[in-house]
Amino acid sequence: MRTQLPIARSDIHIHLTENHIEELFGKGYKLTKWFDLTIPGQFACNERVTVSGKEGTIEDVVVVGPARDYTQLEISFTNGSTLGIIPVLRDSGDIEGTPGVVAARRHIHMHTKDAEDFGVKDRQIVKIKVPGLRGLIFDKVLVRVNPDNALEMHITGNYDTQ
Repeated sequence: MRTQLPIARSDIHIHLTENHIEELFGKGYKLTKWFDLTIPGQFACNERVTVSGKEGTIEDVVVVGPARDYTQLEISFTNGSTLGIIPVLRDSGDIEGTPGVVAARRHIHMHTKDAEDFGVKDRQIVKIKVPGLRGLIFDKVLVRVNPDNALEMHITGNYDTQ
């Protein structure tokens, strides 16, 4: 059984539909890759957007490609404070009943082989213990198993109360 996994901080980013890409960048526009993400097929784009809320603005928000079937802005609670909104804590992709803005719940992307190695199943909720002098425990972490995933845990840059 494996006992270690990479943990990465997920920063503010946006997933866009083809229609929204064209509205923002022009008809027929294709996103350009800045670098590949750990999830195969996904990439950070050279394109950036500015997000404005009732109390503030965040510039240079990274677009994540490729185009999706839905547009979703993933922010932290700190980003929400800057914008003047309180984001809903949700699993990434679960935007029903939201304006398309969520604070993504902590989650682990796993390939099916990784899930076997760790002894977990898709949609299972787990605790992750980080050892060391400044050790901590992440509670209520969603496991997302898919044969297209690469192993990585995603957390936001600040903590939530839910």
